[in-house]
Amino acid sequence: MSFGEPEGYDAQARPRPLGVRIRPRIAGAAACVVLGLGLIGGALTGSWLVGDTGDGGAQDTFAAAGTLWHSVPVDKLFPPTVIGQGAGPGGADRTWTRIAVAPDTGCAKAFDPLLRKALAPVGCQRLLRASYIDATQSYVTTVGLLFTKADAAAMRTLDTEFAKKGLDRRSDLMPRPYAAKGTLAAGFGDEQRASWTVSVLTDAPVVVFAVSGWADDRTVDEPEPAEEAMQSGATTAVAQAGLGHEAQGLADRIERALRKNVSPSTEQSEQSS
Repeated sequence: MSFGEPEGYDAQARPRPLGVRIRPRIAGAAACVVLGLGLIGGALTGSWLVGDTGDGGAQDTFAAAGTLWHSVPVDKLFPPTVIGQGAGPGGADRTWTRIAVAPDTGCAKAFDPLLRKALAPVGCQRLLRASYIDATQSYVTTVGLLFTKADAAAMRTLDTEFAKKGLDRRSDLMPRPYAAKGTLAAGFGDEQRASWTVSVLTDAPVVVFAVSGWADDRTVDEPEPAEEAMQSGATTAVAQAGLGHEAQGLADRIERALRKNVSPSTEQSEQSS
């Protein structure tokens, strides 16, 4: 595969040259079983089908995913409008509107220090973030894609570490918001964080995360991980407001967009081989 001159994004989501190239990293990926009628038309929108560790298609997919930060337009990674059917409490629909895209950067200021330390083993190739507001303009959410330098084995190891130690549920390991000046997220700082989610992908060198809060800049004494805030019967202010659903719902749909965008590159590579 070959790509044109790499591009990044400025604060207005306009592409700009970076002058940086990354080397695709070839790695194995975990096996999965496809049930039912199989693939229709040779593709499955929104998901990656991963073969055995030695499968060339799986390796191509993993490598292709790692290049998306400079080969795919920002509007495809972070759509201007995101529809979340059934993403809210009780299966209510959600709609999020993008209000700012952060300039692409490293990871130094995007995470709490302990979270940055936990992510250090996989490295930081590039970090992309965007902030969204819900349809009622009540909640703001920053969602991000950390493109790592790791191979598939390292990503699996990190995922296991997060699961075993519950690192994605610790309030001292949280992503930081992108508080864009002149937007409804301008006052969205560390003290305003209400709920968050961090997901380590094992079939791509990517960590997907999101952090949500109220749009009126209120501080939150006890932020709650999305997994807990979304539980049935949860009675905290964060849970009752649906802020866990805001973080998790938006993160899930940005992850789906990421997976959808890698498919054409992978299929084109397979056709040319």
